[in-house]
Amino acid sequence: MSRLFDNYVMVDWSAAAKPATGADSIWIGTLRRDVRLQLRFEAQNPPTRKAALEAITNLLAEFDKRGDRTLIGFDFPFGYPQGTSAALKFEGAPWQTMQAFLSKEIKDKPDNANNRFQVAAMMNRLISGGPFPFWGCPPRDVLTTLQSKKTRPHGPGDVPEHRLAEQAAKGASPIWKLYTAGSVGSQALMGIPVVKKLRDTRADARIWPFETGYKALSREDLDGVKIVMAEIYPSIVKATPAAGEVKDLAQVRAIAEHFAALDEAGKLAAAFGPAKGMTEAQIETIEQEEGWILGV
Repeated sequence: MSRLFDNYVMVDWSAAAKPATGADSIWIGTLRRDVRLQLRFEAQNPPTRKAALEAITNLLAEFDKRGDRTLIGFDFPFGYPQGTSAALKFEGAPWQTMQAFLSKEIKDKPDNANNRFQVAAMMNRLISGGPFPFWGCPPRDVLTTLQSKKTRPHGPGDVPEHRLAEQAAKGASPIWKLYTAGSVGSQALMGIPVVKKLRDTRADARIWPFETGYKALSREDLDGVKIVMAEIYPSIVKATPAAGEVKDLAQVRAIAEHFAALDEAGKLAAAFGPAKGMTEAQIETIEQEEGWILGV
């Protein structure tokens, strides 16, 4: 089986409220093919989400000139736990309604200033009328519908705390956590609109698994597709920083090398499909609302 992709772009996202570089900021790691079709790695550390989107767009423009197909991985959830869209009383495909809502409500300024805590508080009000299920924020952002700490456990009748993907990926943080270490919830709030923006500008892009199906992919499945965007969890592979490197850089390099090696061996295609034993109902939930983590 021939490989699916020519290039592998892995993105460590950030929800920072001001420009930042170095550790705990945005890192874009790219394994791209040179003129001899050999893979070489390069990294970028843009200080803002606006600059990161521009950098990704420029990379894709370069790859377009060569007719390449590219896998882009982002390290935040693309979807929310089953029932979230319904709890918000949205109508339509759950993953699309959540994308549209966040793209409309999230305000992300060029200097990284953003309103993610206010949007989470609004979603809490719509879902529960109180400070649930989102939690975590600095003291200055505490509201009656958003508290600095988790207020109660998830119970029967609530939206789940974890997606199926988090249950499978041991140690993954819940999407509802917005602040301090492991606050993937803020990354999702700030990142999902970027995924939508990239998709909206590219007729030849697809978001996995929502638009491709949660199934093993073949080159025929990707006929006419130049970009596949997928959720990643860099911690599934061991990353050892070189001297002077931050952990984030080592992680995007390691996960890019991991997927490239699988692709070269003809094994990446199967990673886009479900694990053995997964039920049809679970697959439907993943395809329509929750999404999945590539490689888990």
